[in-house]
Amino acid sequence: MKILLADDDNSLRKVLLFKLRQKGFDVIGVEDGQKALDELKRAQYDLLLSDIRMPKLDGIELLEQSRVIQPELKTILLTAHASVPQAVAAVKLGAFDYITKPFEDDVLFIAIEKALRINRLEDENKQLKGKLKAQNYISNFVGISKPFKEMLKLVDKIADTDTTVLISGESGTGKEVIAKSIHYKSHRSDKEFIAVNCAAIPKELIESELFGHVKGAFTGAVRDKKGKFELADGGTLFLDEIGDLNIELQAKLLRAIQERIIEPVGSEHNKAIDIRLLAATNVNLKKKVSEGKFREDLYYRLNVIPIHVPSLTERKDDVPILVKEFVTKFGKESEITVSTKLLDSLMHYSWPGNVRELENLIERMVILRKSNELTEKDLPDDFGVDDTPSSKVEESNDKSPESYLSFHDAEKKLVIDTLNRFAWNRTKTAKFLQIPRHVLIYRMKKYDIYYNKKEK
Repeated sequence: MKILLADDDNSLRKVLLFKLRQKGFDVIGVEDGQKALDELKRAQYDLLLSDIRMPKLDGIELLEQSRVIQPELKTILLTAHASVPQAVAAVKLGAFDYITKPFEDDVLFIAIEKALRINRLEDENKQLKGKLKAQNYISNFVGISKPFKEMLKLVDKIADTDTTVLISGESGTGKEVIAKSIHYKSHRSDKEFIAVNCAAIPKELIESELFGHVKGAFTGAVRDKKGKFELADGGTLFLDEIGDLNIELQAKLLRAIQERIIEPVGSEHNKAIDIRLLAATNVNLKKKVSEGKFREDLYYRLNVIPIHVPSLTERKDDVPILVKEFVTKFGKESEITVSTKLLDSLMHYSWPGNVRELENLIERMVILRKSNELTEKDLPDDFGVDDTPSSKVEESNDKSPESYLSFHDAEKKLVIDTLNRFAWNRTKTAKFLQIPRHVLIYRMKKYDIYYNKKEK
């Protein structure tokens, strides 16, 4: 426990410092309110012991300004009889307690112990709330498969540290869920969790988004703006899709990670930041390094603790459990069952969209269900149960290439051929294929079918 003592009475300050250190407290002493304020800006403290009457900045002003810098800091005021009414008023402003001079040692130590005990209870309460939040975030992220259980063990092991973590995995596997779980299981759980999708922010704005900017830094910068690093100060910053960060900005990110300082756009002054950094990617960063598209030094700074979030294909044993969880979640009070045939179909699907795709599918089926038993008939028309790249058409006497197309490739070819037939008019194509237009658009996105000319 760290204590800051502010008193302009040199003799009293030295005596108190000696007695507090004898009791085992880590205590720093300063002779006026301004120096105390500067110290609070420099380091975190658990308790402030402050005289009321001091030069430069009195105890009341110090109390008010300290609550801005360290809102949860407990303050005990030391006051003469003449300023007791002022001390009482200060308690109403947020001071924890006050002690009148002269005082017995026991009176001071009892007040200090009481303040520190409240601190401990508040910390325990925050940790409990953090664990509950972490549990809520990961409540639908369940499983019994070996890869899944091993990943959760690693999350528990590294959560309450400040180590940088690189989370890898396909889209839809739940990388942000894992990041939030790490944050809320840590000692930073009462601070901010700030998430940034590096792929979603335009290249020209990403530096300002991360590091902030000052007024006049560029056209449109009409006021100072804090970046995500500063907003996450004391908490956790999660950089999703880190592989899409442009190479020029990677150097600035590396400096921020190494030195824990940032420089807002247009500013000549650095700002110190205290964050826990988590990053995520759905691409092979090592390959990007070898291609010269990602800095090697930044990769190793991020990859201190690697966590791989397994795809649903890697954890097929978890599909029945996840189905049950999502049915309960979206069915609420209803007693909904799932047919064996439907579950078997879901088990054999390739799940390119991973857990997110499964969750969306179950939500859709539960809402549109015809009865309280979900069957294969409840599957939407655009769901490809047999969508596995390895599935092959049975070999026949016809040796043309089409005979060996997978279902996946055959459907893609049919869509492209029909689009070409109708000059890429999606309305006419959908009508010819006898499917709704939105299903055609879904399949075009699914197979990455694009046309660069305006639709006719």
